[in-house]
Amino acid sequence: MGLIDKLRAELIDIIEWVDDSEHTLVWRFPRYRNQIKYGAQLIVRPGQSAVFVHQGQVADVFGPGHYRLETKNLPVISTLMGWMHGFDSPFKSEIYFVSTRQLTDLKWGTSNPVPLRDADFGPVRVRAFGTYTLRAIDPGRLLSELVGTDGVYEAEEVSALLRSIIAMTFADVVASSGISILDLAQNYGELSESLRQEVVERIDDEYGLEIPQLYIVNVSVPAEVERALDARASMNAIGDMNAFQAYQMGNAMPEAAANPAGGLAGAGVGLGMGLAMTNSMGGMTGTPNASAVGPSALPPSQPVMSWHVAENGQSVGPFSGSQLAQAASAGRLTRETLVWSVGMPSWLAVSEVEALTGLFAGAPPPIPES
Repeated sequence: MGLIDKLRAELIDIIEWVDDSEHTLVWRFPRYRNQIKYGAQLIVRPGQSAVFVHQGQVADVFGPGHYRLETKNLPVISTLMGWMHGFDSPFKSEIYFVSTRQLTDLKWGTSNPVPLRDADFGPVRVRAFGTYTLRAIDPGRLLSELVGTDGVYEAEEVSALLRSIIAMTFADVVASSGISILDLAQNYGELSESLRQEVVERIDDEYGLEIPQLYIVNVSVPAEVERALDARASMNAIGDMNAFQAYQMGNAMPEAAANPAGGLAGAGVGLGMGLAMTNSMGGMTGTPNASAVGPSALPPSQPVMSWHVAENGQSVGPFSGSQLAQAASAGRLTRETLVWSVGMPSWLAVSEVEALTGLFAGAPPPIPES
């Protein structure tokens, strides 16, 4: 420090803090060798407290107001220094200004997923985040427990500790509440207040801090749990799954039949959908099916022949006779199409196979070429 600064320090007798920051919690008043003159003016603005620290010990604390530093309003320092009848020379003391207003827009969140046991989904992992406000209510304890000898102490320096405390307390509050994951959103207000009270109990006496407001903004679950929730909501919205499945298959059949690129395989898929829909509708219409009647009510099973069809130089199939009938009616199977089944010595045209001659019964012959 230069000579001019030393002289200025000797002449200046106004001690104040003009706080133009948003998140500064503690600020130490700079003074050459910490010398405070007798009769100096102390100005403490609203939302501030001034703490005198003498030889590492918290001494006198001043709230908002305008003070002239004398023996009568510095009782602790006067006792520590043994002044019985006042003093005329400067005395050494550190002065810390502590912000007692609410520091807003502070954020908290769970750095890792918190495991919880949900009544509906069992063990799940959730993440949460929100905002809170911070205020110092015991400047002396705050200085002795957290600040130490720092010249400037920002709220961010204590926010890491507070985030850990809030995240740990959040897990306890949500687990003890017994609220299902699906119902957390509508209980954010109640959970936020419970969480705030629990956190205040843990930091009030120890650090001299208070959290006037704390809010849970969002609680989220992993992506796979979200998909399960969406699937459950969709199933509840659909209602009767059998009717919905029959509706979907009914819509898909015309598309399968109208797809010329599908060949005989497409025809088989369309027929398979129709048979599945018929079976599923049987329970609604009263039509008996294999699962609804006993074994004695069913006719004796007959061996079912399966057929392979030559299409584009390759063998496709096997297909049942009913599937070949559908292919014939759709024009995908002609009398000249080659087919083969177990027991046949070679591939034959459909018109040469006695078991398939009925596929074209009643159908007009091909138009002769002009």
